[in-house]
Amino acid sequence: MILSDFDLINYIRSGRLTIEPFDEEIVRENGLDLRLGNEVCELKSTSKILDPYNHTDLSNFYVCFRADEFIVKPHTIYLVTTLEYMKVPSELMAFVELRSTFARLGLSIPPTIIDGGFRGRITIELHGSSFPIKLKKGTRFLHVVFAKVTSPIMRPYSGRYQDQRGVKLPVLPIS
Repeated sequence: MILSDFDLINYIRSGRLTIEPFDEEIVRENGLDLRLGNEVCELKSTSKILDPYNHTDLSNFYVCFRADEFIVKPHTIYLVTTLEYMKVPSELMAFVELRSTFARLGLSIPPTIIDGGFRGRITIELHGSSFPIKLKKGTRFLHVVFAKVTSPIMRPYSGRYQDQRGVKLPVLPIS
């Protein structure tokens, strides 16, 4: 079952779903529009080989910065973060989508799910369009659709990205 605006406001007001900072403007008909934060990591173009099975110096593969606005370069991949911190209860999960205006500009994100039990800001992979696009901190950027699972999750999320703040680079080695 997908939660409506009525359901979402009740979850937030009761404290079962935490969104900080919260502004009722982000509540939409069937989800929340999360806003763009100010941390960005651009994936570098390099011929160096990244071995995800060993500890790796990620500074060879990413350039990270803070900015209240930045230009998404054509055909470039970024990691960006949300302004909002969230705590998702174990009876919910969520699907993350790019707001359609940004998709119509040629930007894209891969399919992304937020697991029940997750706490933190969302780090999302963003793929550039065929032309440069300026983005600003605070822009409603992602649409997050929450769904109620058929029963509470027995093992809520407790992985390596729990409690992340800002852009979180990959945690290596992978297992």
